Amino acid sequence: MASSRRSRKTRRSASLATLARHDAQIPALWIFAVLFILFGKQWQAATAGHAALTFILFVSLFGAILWGAFGVVRHAEHLAEKLGEPYGTLILTMSVTVIEVAFIVTAVFNGAPGSPVARDAVFAVFMIMLNGVVGICLLLGGLRHHEQSYNLPGARAFLAVTIPLAVFALVLPNFTQTPGPILSSAQALTIGALTLALYGVFLTMQTARYSGFFKDPDSIGELLEHDHHSSRSVGFHSAALLATLLPAVFLTEELGHIVERAVQAAGAPIAVVGVIVAVLVLAPESMGALQAAIRNKLQRSVNIALGSVLATIGLTIPGVLLLGVVMGKPIVLGLGPREMLLLATTLLVSSLTFGGERTNMLQGVVHLVMFLVFILLMFLP
Repeated sequence: MASSRRSRKTRRSASLATLARHDAQIPALWIFAVLFILFGKQWQAATAGHAALTFILFVSLFGAILWGAFGVVRHAEHLAEKLGEPYGTLILTMSVTVIEVAFIVTAVFNGAPGSPVARDAVFAVFMIMLNGVVGICLLLGGLRHHEQSYNLPGARAFLAVTIPLAVFALVLPNFTQTPGPILSSAQALTIGALTLALYGVFLTMQTARYSGFFKDPDSIGELLEHDHHSSRSVGFHSAALLATLLPAVFLTEELGHIVERAVQAAGAPIAVVGVIVAVLVLAPESMGALQAAIRNKLQRSVNIALGSVLATIGLTIPGVLLLGVVMGKPIVLGLGPREMLLLATTLLVSSLTFGGERTNMLQGVVHLVMFLVFILLMFLP
């Protein structure tokens, strides 16, 4: 009896030790977030005008966010292992996207009328995920595995929905009779409702009748899904994922304020702030996609990268358009000529990249070059 009690106590101690070792970032991130809520304004005021102190605060926040991103990816991988594709990566993309959408809607709500924050944020997600993340995944995956396979119908389904929604949201406002790159109230409500409805149909297809389109076509990939088996439940990993993600995204927003001040002090384009914040918010998804590509699980990378873009536009655009109509604020969505050209090229090249059943490193280099051109045009328009 005593031996049994000692055995249970030993197992509990081992479990707590494992939890502390693998999930230490959860309490650490929450403590850091609470400290920033209490003292963040004082810290930022104290570092204003002091480059060294600003750098220390930036590195501290960046390190905490990156540590949290590793935890998010680990729990997302365990969920993907237990639930299978596409449910595992869908939980990851939806968790990040919902918080990202809330951040964009809040920025629109607090911003001045005519602010392009929603347009710039959505366009940044397009460029980062479809060119930056996809490019790195295909390049590193090609270097390690030469050619990689994925499920062609799934990638086509992503692009078939993403392309018209991108045109409706970011191009069509430039060609309406309303003054400026905006939609009228009737157009905004209609486009927002159609966008949400189409995204809903896609999610139904992805998780029900056609879920096989989003699973690894290679049986070897299925075997690899169990490389990192976890004995914990789906509920535990879901709760741990959200508990890690929430403070990490809050700290990302705080880091955005620091970056904004630094960008303004350096005289750099204000769009740089949106890109840096988007990169940090998308860090968990980006890391998950990259790790999957290196492990030759390209289907998961495709689900994450293309799913993130589609979820962002499918949820952000209806939200900001409805908010604009309710508040009487014009929502600037139409891109400029250079950005429209980059968007069209990105969508065309993505259709070619995911038009066959295998990818290689050359396609990754092409996407990375387009991402670098996007960065170049921010500084040299």
